[in-house]
Amino acid sequence: MRDPRSDATLVAEAANGSEHAFAALYRAYVRPVYWIAHGLVGSTDAEDVTQETFVVAWRKLPGMQLAGESLLPWLATICRFQCANRVRAQRRDREHTAAAADESLPSTVDVEQQVIGDALADRILHEIGELSEIDRSIFRLCTVEGYAYEAAASELGVTHAVVRNRLSRIRTRLRNAVEETS
Repeated sequence: MRDPRSDATLVAEAANGSEHAFAALYRAYVRPVYWIAHGLVGSTDAEDVTQETFVVAWRKLPGMQLAGESLLPWLATICRFQCANRVRAQRRDREHTAAAADESLPSTVDVEQQVIGDALADRILHEIGELSEIDRSIFRLCTVEGYAYEAAASELGVTHAVVRNRLSRIRTRLRNAVEETS
């Protein structure tokens, strides 16, 4: 229920430190301020912007002169400024993230590393080709297709323990092949 006192009275009382008067203003205008923020920054940030708007309003109330009968135009202006600040901060964060990503990219490609990578890939493919049919199936299901041990076991008609143990041996074999190639 809306406080029967006018906005001018509530503003004057809140400016003098009355938390009850400010709470009445908050209750009266929190929804319209939220919907303004929602329209400008979307639902993800609207709640934060709404709270920031009322924090700024609380700080600025002592020097504020209400121009009309409603506090909403003043709150809407604060809300728009808070939204603009939020959008600018997000843009800066995106630009900073993009710049950091650019810095992490190598400026040149090391051809020798690619050749070593190809040799290593060939070695791994050779080792996989040397596996038994069941081991290749376990490797494909668990590492390539992302099956859990139980699902791979069900697919292949073996036990969970068979899949776990064989995959462990396959990984050890591939790890050794990688170490030999390096």
